[in-house]
Amino acid sequence: MQIRTGDTFDPRVIALLDHHVTAARAQTAPGSAHALDLAGLRASDVAFWTGWDGETLVATGALKMLSATHGEVKSMHTRQATRRRGFGGEMLRHIITEARARGLTRLSLETGSWDYFKPAHALYQAHGFVLCGPFEGYGEDPNSLFLTLDLSGG
Repeated sequence: MQIRTGDTFDPRVIALLDHHVTAARAQTAPGSAHALDLAGLRASDVAFWTGWDGETLVATGALKMLSATHGEVKSMHTRQATRRRGFGGEMLRHIITEARARGLTRLSLETGSWDYFKPAHALYQAHGFVLCGPFEGYGEDPNSLFLTLDLSGG
């Protein structure tokens, strides 16, 4: 997979992100969906990437800067037809590498707690993320799962 800086004006990217946001919101209780829309991905505190298998868009991922030392994984999504091929893990490793390069010591994320999100839970935990409490403006929510990764240990 080739990872590129994401183009939020590319119709292929817009279509995949629209699917991601629509699917996530359909699987999440009202008020508990926190996926970034296009405007959110275009914010100055967000770095966004796309993953390509040849000319096929297969994955997206973003890093939102919460502070000089803390970042949040956002917009992680792999196209349904290309799942279980390692693209999600590759994108997550890219985000972790970028977070370290930016000097972050903590990387966190929020995802849904429902069965639909279990593959995502397994992916994050396989990469060292552990359960934590709400962070940076999130509140306790039985529909959300919060995970964090300590990046300070090299």
